[in-house]
Amino acid sequence: MHPFKGGERDRGAGTLWVLAFTAIVWLAGVSAMAVGGVRTARHRAEAAADLAALAAAARVPEGAVAACAKARVIAAESGARIARCVVEDGSVDVSVMLALRVPLGVGAVHVGGRARAGPVE
Repeated sequence: MHPFKGGERDRGAGTLWVLAFTAIVWLAGVSAMAVGGVRTARHRAEAAADLAALAAAARVPEGAVAACAKARVIAAESGARIARCVVEDGSVDVSVMLALRVPLGVGAVHVGGRARAGPVE
């Protein structure tokens, strides 16, 4: 006879609770990693926008086309792409997008950054 009240009915219930708790902890860990990855990508996008805007501002005297071309090169080297580049009154306004793969079936997420630089004297 089983020493606990309830006998055979309780057999395996602890295993189910452990599996459920393990699944919750795993899901929380993966979610935290996804949030951390998105935050890191956001910082990378902002840094890429800053660098692209600064490089473009240095090229403003050569014209808007040359300035935005330099911004595209710098953004690409940072792993981002230019979404918008506007040269106005000697200043450059740059927006970049960075693609990030997120786990849990979410797929790709696009994170943006924006920066303004200039005029350069």
